[in-house]
Amino acid sequence: QVQLVESGGGSVQAGGSVRLSCAASGRAFSSYGMGWFRQAPRKEREFVAAIKWSGGSTYYANSVKGRFTISRDNAKNTVYLLMNSLKPEDTAVYYCAAERGMFTIVVAITPADYAYWGQGTQVTVSS
Repeated sequence: QVQLVESGGGSVQAGGSVRLSCAASGRAFSSYGMGWFRQAPRKEREFVAAIKWSGGSTYYANSVKGRFTISRDNAKNTVYLLMNSLKPEDTAVYYCAAERGMFTIVVAITPADYAYWGQGTQVTVSS
């Protein structure tokens, strides 16, 4: 089992920045690929960014590429999402998640690829 707790959400004006953190406890954090997803009201949960267990590979949704950066600190059991140049359409509840398997190499960009989820943190971007 992996337990995940997000923090760092809040309200920000368009063009601003926010850094989300996701602290993990339980089984070996460094063995899991991690992802960030978001869900806006009346919309499906969508992929935002992912990072492999080694930290060597990262993936981004086209809508956030060049603005968001995912990173991890395995010594601190934490994954981060730095969000720059925020837009009102980035408003959503943001969730971090850990992949189903350990040491995976395939790209994991769908919710079904992830077995462990945090409770989510709200990010609101005003224009």
